[in-house]
Amino acid sequence: MADLQKFLDELRAKVSIVDVVGDKVKLVRKGREYQACCPFHNEKTPSFTVNEAKGFYHCFGCGAHGDIIKFEMEANGLPFMDAVEKLAHKAGLEVPRLTHENKAELEKKNSLYDIMEMAVKFFEKCLRLPEGQRAMEYLSRRGFDDAIIAKFRLGYAPGNNGLLALLKSKGVSERDMSDLGLVSLAENNTSKRTFDFFRDRVIIPIFDKRGRPIAFGGRIMGDGQPKYLNSPETPIFNKRRVLYNLNNARDKAFEAKRIIICEGYMDVIAMDKYGFHYAAAPLGTALTEDQIAEAWKICNEPTLCFDGDGAGIKAAIRSVDRALPILKPGYSLKYVFLPEKMDPDEFLKAHGAEEFQKQIDTTVPLKDLLWRKNFENRPLDTPEQKALLESDLKEEVAKIADPTVRGYYIQEMKDRLYFEVGQGVRRKMQRSGEFQPRRDYGGYRKANGRNSFAPQLSVVVRPKRVLDEQIVKFVIAAMIFCPELIAEYEEKMADFEIKDAKLRALFDALIQIGMDEPEADCDKVLECLQKAGQGKEVDVLWEFKMLRLQKTPVLKLREEINTKIAEVQLKMLEQEMKECLKEIDNAPDFPNEAFKRYESLKKEKEAILSEAVSG
Repeated sequence: MADLQKFLDELRAKVSIVDVVGDKVKLVRKGREYQACCPFHNEKTPSFTVNEAKGFYHCFGCGAHGDIIKFEMEANGLPFMDAVEKLAHKAGLEVPRLTHENKAELEKKNSLYDIMEMAVKFFEKCLRLPEGQRAMEYLSRRGFDDAIIAKFRLGYAPGNNGLLALLKSKGVSERDMSDLGLVSLAENNTSKRTFDFFRDRVIIPIFDKRGRPIAFGGRIMGDGQPKYLNSPETPIFNKRRVLYNLNNARDKAFEAKRIIICEGYMDVIAMDKYGFHYAAAPLGTALTEDQIAEAWKICNEPTLCFDGDGAGIKAAIRSVDRALPILKPGYSLKYVFLPEKMDPDEFLKAHGAEEFQKQIDTTVPLKDLLWRKNFENRPLDTPEQKALLESDLKEEVAKIADPTVRGYYIQEMKDRLYFEVGQGVRRKMQRSGEFQPRRDYGGYRKANGRNSFAPQLSVVVRPKRVLDEQIVKFVIAAMIFCPELIAEYEEKMADFEIKDAKLRALFDALIQIGMDEPEADCDKVLECLQKAGQGKEVDVLWEFKMLRLQKTPVLKLREEINTKIAEVQLKMLEQEMKECLKEIDNAPDFPNEAFKRYESLKKEKEAILSEAVSG
């Protein structure tokens, strides 16, 4: 029966065979498979394997083999329907009623695959005939050689109802052809005649994980719409559950410990041509929960590769919405957005495999895309706007069903609100010139130096870190010698306290010059400092004289400043982390706030170390 078969396919897709077998025996992961001592015969050395991606178990000792349904039957002594009902209860599904007609349909299912195989061979043959010359030329222009054509079994559908005639000659009923999406009634067809569903198109066969043909994609060669045409839903094809090329990509993906999911099957074929044999694609729909679950059976963090245009970004955002509710510990998604609005096929042709490898090695984690989805291009000038951002983020994170993952996402978004919204507002105020830092009382004053004091936005709970006087002198000297460093290090220096009043006044004067004269060179800065009454302080700054004498390059200055500031930051962070750990150890109950503070400090330390290494 069609309904029962769809149900069984859904059951196999939603229930993990690792979970089912794991309830009976202890499984140990070994590479791409799981191993255990066989539950069906006595053994001391494990020879029983479970393959999550393929959905079956196999014992090399006794030959036991099957899927989740057969395992339930044999391991627990259950009849077929009892095993199905048990698994359905596990998945929260309702079993359809099984009738005599259902059984007959179930037995007929294999013949449907045979019909699809006949169609594949027909399309392959037509590609090599004179009528398929235009299709062959199109594939050649795409860069697909005979090896690629053979591997993906590409073909051509003529416009003469040849498939309908062939299948009729083989005794296939029009009902079966229609059920499989191979034929259809033509529009405005008053005679009720059937026609080939695919006509005058390059054909891309679609296979299930076992390599059986289940559907087709058709690509038009000239102008016209739709450019791509996919088979409709059939008794053996549910496009929401199938990833194109998973039958070929699965083993290579295990080896590479990576699977790339791109937008279309032509991209998949192009990537395979360039040596990326672990790519797959959804079929005419946005990536679904079932397809994500299929990819997770191979790789814990599939890489989603999207075109760098607006449509690609929208597709990525939709995948975030689909993934959030089903995230679980250790399983997520990561993203690549190709530059210049290119798709993988275009990028590979323009830049080659080596540059493409660099692109897919630089990924964006799902958590970053979730933040960007809500944070970018929205006003955050008022408390109400910032509160709305926080509310939207809470609503997004609440979609995550797993409580552990949800808890970490809550903390992640809180940290980002703190560091990127709180401190970002303060820095935006400084850059705009509306307020400038005034470190003698830790607040802000009007840029013209008059009128009232406006208190600093309270986002930093720790006291300002103090820079050693020699470091401050070096940074100031570098800013005078290379004025482009003023804007670069204004923000970093705002996080530190300068205790010496003369140095603080000289630094503030430099910041003001950077705002008033952003294109100033060294001589112009010296002139402005002289007018600001800071000439004497510069004259005694021997660090500046040394830099000028040695003509130190700006790259060297950046490196030394970054190193000096990082050393101070790390030293202070280590001290604060020790204090947090002491508070945690001495607390009678688990101190959530101290732990969160410790985790935040640890992330900050990791970020500083990462920046130091990359820099």
